[in-house]
Amino acid sequence: MSKSELVEAPELVTSVAKKPRRTHLKKRPGRAVMWYACAIVACSTMLLPLLWMITISLKSNSTVFEVPPSFLPDEWVWSNFIEGPRIIKFPRLFVNTLIISLLSTFGGVLTSMMAGYALARLRFKGRRVFFYIFVGSMLLPGIVGIIPLFQLFRDIGWYDTWFPLIVPAFLGGNPLFIFLARQYFLAIPMQIDESAKVDGAGHIRIFFSIMLPMTKPAWIAMVIMAFQGAWNDYLNPLIYLNSTDKWTLALGMSSFVSGFASEAPDWSKYMATNLLYMLPPLLIFLFAQRYFIEGLSALGNTSQK
Repeated sequence: MSKSELVEAPELVTSVAKKPRRTHLKKRPGRAVMWYACAIVACSTMLLPLLWMITISLKSNSTVFEVPPSFLPDEWVWSNFIEGPRIIKFPRLFVNTLIISLLSTFGGVLTSMMAGYALARLRFKGRRVFFYIFVGSMLLPGIVGIIPLFQLFRDIGWYDTWFPLIVPAFLGGNPLFIFLARQYFLAIPMQIDESAKVDGAGHIRIFFSIMLPMTKPAWIAMVIMAFQGAWNDYLNPLIYLNSTDKWTLALGMSSFVSGFASEAPDWSKYMATNLLYMLPPLLIFLFAQRYFIEGLSALGNTSQK
């Protein structure tokens, strides 16, 4: 083939390749409209309960169950957002929940990343066995260990304290996070560790200075999931916390409805308080959703050794 033919060949290839793209673009608007319509329908089914919760929180309790129901309230009762939280002492429970959630999130993510680093980057006997044990423990429901853990924490004097809600997170208590961390660390070339060791860096410096910045999407996704799980945890505070001044918001919201058996709950104030309760994890997800999606989507591209 002559030089002129070699020069013209790419142009011919590109001209041929453009033709099916043009025909595809002609069909794409209809498909796009169909996909957008399906997405709107799917989103509406998920957003409708949230919108209904908002409109109930702005109504008076006497108009919540009126027939036929009205989506927009006739009278906007903004005082529900003040009187509702006052009933359950929202500020105190908010601080309790925030402290427990932040500490358990920090401990759970840090220890999971450290365990994942050890299983992926260090060479020691039995590391595969430890990894299989971690993965296998995900098959066991958490309710299996409730009774022995309760007896353990009661015997060491941790009942009615925050320690059972915080300390287990610092012991690598989330096998899913350990699995995610290991898979991310396996995708990083070992030459990075070797070059860092040549410069005199140890495993601690490599982990904090090199590995954590490189796996930022992974641990941000873990932070979102861990914080949401700790914030919405109801069973563990119900088991270990007895004093009302140590309660979390999950217990406070439960007592809002079942605290007075002879009285019907004020659903408008309950919904207003519930909106404030779900606001922090919702804001965290909205601001960090890019890292959350990136962290989970990149897992499929990691090495599966």
